[in-house]
Amino acid sequence: MVNRASLEKRPDEVATMFDDVAPKYDVVNDVLSMGQTRRWRRIVVDAMDMKRGQRVLDLAAGTGTSSEPYADAGIDVIACDFSLGMLKVGKRRRPDINFIAGDATNLPFADNSFDASTISFGLRNVNEPKRALAEMLRVTKPGGKLVIAEFSAPVVPLWRTMYTEYLMRALPAIAVKVASNPDAYVYLAESIRAWPDQDHLAAWLQESGWEKVTYRNLTGGIVAVHRATKPLESKPEGAAEAIAAHKGPVAKLRRNIQR
Repeated sequence: MVNRASLEKRPDEVATMFDDVAPKYDVVNDVLSMGQTRRWRRIVVDAMDMKRGQRVLDLAAGTGTSSEPYADAGIDVIACDFSLGMLKVGKRRRPDINFIAGDATNLPFADNSFDASTISFGLRNVNEPKRALAEMLRVTKPGGKLVIAEFSAPVVPLWRTMYTEYLMRALPAIAVKVASNPDAYVYLAESIRAWPDQDHLAAWLQESGWEKVTYRNLTGGIVAVHRATKPLESKPEGAAEAIAAHKGPVAKLRRNIQR
């Protein structure tokens, strides 16, 4: 049994790990973030600025907590994740939301399918994040937006040191008390510490073909919310090749979650 994934981020290991923590995932997140997760997610929804009737892809949606505000506002939201365990928990709680299993590096959607795409706290769990950025570009309509929330690098050195100590010492200790699989949260702490900073992610977005790339630091840079827009022109050179090069073994995940 896989208790935790490694920083190689093999899709099967990461999916199994999230399957294991799915039942208590949202509660544990609230505890470990000291309630900040909800605030960060509200800021993402505000940045998306979606209108009733529009269609949005919520990637790495997990149990659908991040998808609920869109559904409640009459927005057609697709909650996509590769953890079947997480999706099943979400479907039981919110049967009105369309949950679809899929790999971020090989999305099961047609070109230009969504008015906007978003991913919160999931990009760093993808083994090829640049390919995921290219895939989100592909499925977003020209002129459509992308909003990413991800853990990042605190901008004040002292705050960065304190935060790193919390990640590597306090967070695993708290997880032992509240989580069903504490080892999974050791991986999550390590993946946060190893993740590139704000400027690196902004550069990846530009390299993937997104334009008008900006970001906003939250909680002193613990989290950064990146925004970008898909060009009105055709696909940038290289994006199509990057997408076509990946034929990962995830076709079996391309199905709706019915239970």
